[in-house]
Amino acid sequence: MITLSGIAKSYGAQTLFREVCLQLNPGNRYGLVGANGSGKSTLLRLLTGEEEASAGSISIPRKARLGVLTQDHFRFEDTAILDVVMMGNAPLWKAVEDKQALLDAAGDDFDVERYGELEEIILHYDGYNMESRAAQILEGLNIPTEVHREPLSVLSGGFKLRVLMARTLASDPDILLLDEPTNHLDILSIRWLEKFLLDFRGLAVVVSHDHRFLNNVCTHIIDVDYERATLYRGNYNDFVEAKREERERKEAEIRLREKEIADHKATVERFRAKPTKARQAKSAAKLIEKIVIEDLPRSSRRYPGFVFESRRPSGKTVVEVRGVSKSYGANRVLEDINLAVQRGDAVAIIGPNGIGKSTLLKIMVGEVSPDAGEVEWGYETHKGYFPQENHLAGSPTESIENWLWRHCPGQPIGFVRASLARVLFSREEVDKRIGSLSGGEAARLILAQLGVVKPNVLVLDEPTNHLDLEGIEALVEGLSAYDGTVIFVSHDRWFVSRLATRVIEITPDGLTDFPGSYDDYLAACGDDHLDVDAVLRRARRKKARKSP
Repeated sequence: MITLSGIAKSYGAQTLFREVCLQLNPGNRYGLVGANGSGKSTLLRLLTGEEEASAGSISIPRKARLGVLTQDHFRFEDTAILDVVMMGNAPLWKAVEDKQALLDAAGDDFDVERYGELEEIILHYDGYNMESRAAQILEGLNIPTEVHREPLSVLSGGFKLRVLMARTLASDPDILLLDEPTNHLDILSIRWLEKFLLDFRGLAVVVSHDHRFLNNVCTHIIDVDYERATLYRGNYNDFVEAKREERERKEAEIRLREKEIADHKATVERFRAKPTKARQAKSAAKLIEKIVIEDLPRSSRRYPGFVFESRRPSGKTVVEVRGVSKSYGANRVLEDINLAVQRGDAVAIIGPNGIGKSTLLKIMVGEVSPDAGEVEWGYETHKGYFPQENHLAGSPTESIENWLWRHCPGQPIGFVRASLARVLFSREEVDKRIGSLSGGEAARLILAQLGVVKPNVLVLDEPTNHLDLEGIEALVEGLSAYDGTVIFVSHDRWFVSRLATRVIEITPDGLTDFPGSYDDYLAACGDDHLDVDAVLRRARRKKARKSP
């Protein structure tokens, strides 16, 4: 159990939250939500002990084991991947190492008592199954068995973070504190993590911008808003509805109080000039004084406005991909890919990380050349591309105002500033340098640029990666109203389910092309492609067939 009593956190004159009183209990999974900058990650760091509160206290049982997702993979570059994971349970790992050292140094003076103590620790933590548990977690996060004994340095950055996730989950914690655990995970791995957390018997607190993850996992939501942290029972959808109803109730109460005041004022005006009614007028005036209307605080949540338009319609066939293949060294990521996209399609390209989804988009927009095959764009197609890396071409010292103006040179400065304001850049921020932008700010700026150039085809590679929940919802609204064609890669299932009219899944065996929504796709194929147990069984059968 974690108890927060009167917690406050400020940085100078900025107050993130105050008077936070919460009790978090084992068996519950708490989603920590709020706008970017509201303080949700700060609150999580207070729980981990990385930061201290400005006021109040946090009580965590002394013997409780905390599992905290860190990003210090550089410490383990030369360590075997499986060992990195097993090291997550520090007492068990130390006992195993000490036992091995004792056996290596065994002689006539063998310390039987110490050996017995170490055996007790290993048995207490079920240490003889430690390696198989660690391997199962790694496989669940889509890190194959053949690399488990390799050093961590052989993996890319995203997969290194998966190993750190595995290390956290394998640490046998009583309390899990996870900040954006779904970042760098593909759909399959997110689904596996959901199942892990649903089976987890301890207390979990997670920060996430993934709607469906929060809906599938959370028993409670902690909302950081109005300089408070408020606890709601239920998943994310339950929270949204409860908060909306709560706000509407408060607004109705204010309207009622305002009507009471207006009625009393009318009584005062009507009777104050009549000596026989003076007592009633005085009584009404006193009632007015007693009515207190508290101002509703302003929410820290802000919704950008993403507006997309086509400068003109494209031809019926937007793009054709014929026989495209691509390798990076010995790694063949795409082989003989064929597809055609029609005007008005909203095509979601899904699949595990490393399968070639981003490479396919880069080939389509001309960022990367294929080894074989060709891409042909249709009549009057004008592409707008959102890269996964959020790269802003230009000098890092260029202001965001000048950067956006370069993309619409015929427009007045007022148009540029209005476009920036729409995506939440204030008048004071228009001189910000593009080199200093956060991931979320860069994403909003690129989406603003796509709005002003008016392409009739949008090619989007993980556009939600750096957006908060409000930004993702606003992007769905903007794309839903768009009259052009959308081709996008995403691991956000809520985003995919709201937009896709066609789903293309890239698998090791080729493309699965489904004409319909993501929910229709799931209904047609079942949950197998998200079910890690089924995926692992298929992978093992495939590996067995290849064995001599």
